Amino acid sequence: MLTAKQNELLHFIHHRLSETGVSPSFDEMREALDLKSKSGVHRLISALEERQFIRRLPNRARALEVLRMPEVTNVTPLNAPPAPLRVVANDTIEIPLHGRIAAGTPIEALQGSEGFAVPAALLGPGEHYALQVSGDSMVEEGILDGDFALIRRVDTAREGEIVVALIDEAEATLKTFRREGQMIRLDPANRRYEAQRYRPDQVRIQGRLAGLIRRY
Repeated sequence: MLTAKQNELLHFIHHRLSETGVSPSFDEMREALDLKSKSGVHRLISALEERQFIRRLPNRARALEVLRMPEVTNVTPLNAPPAPLRVVANDTIEIPLHGRIAAGTPIEALQGSEGFAVPAALLGPGEHYALQVSGDSMVEEGILDGDFALIRRVDTAREGEIVVALIDEAEATLKTFRREGQMIRLDPANRRYEAQRYRPDQVRIQGRLAGLIRRY
């Protein structure tokens, strides 16, 4: 039986090989699995190789081959998300839709959840949810009022990432994450709006932008 991280990495490699024919780099694997160092990726690769799920191709850099995938009857890992994704069609996955989020001024923390069908190719590994954008403060990043933001659920952010930030456990906003001295700065992408600055204890990261869907 594979651990949750081993299973996640195997599916990520399989998806990338199926899509591009090229193995992902160790940096790409580290980022996809939210690991702090490439040594963690090396351990996972070695474990998958020992269990004969993958093999390294000799004399080729970044060359991995998936030999087999785990049986679908495997027991669900203990730390798996409580609500697994539901497959709606062969190429569509349903993820939770948590209402509207202001891309301008923070709004009250989002409540409620309904299903939202998303092309499976838009989602990488990890748990995702969708939010409908309200406002125009992220237009220079191509995020428009009414768009559906696909969010990967994480609780940390790197400099320059577009994140969902919960302010004072009461208000949520979609902004670009920056650090400014001892403060956290949330930048809009519209010159008409000013950056928002908060103490670290005021901000809780609830996810980062993974994709965007626009309906016409």
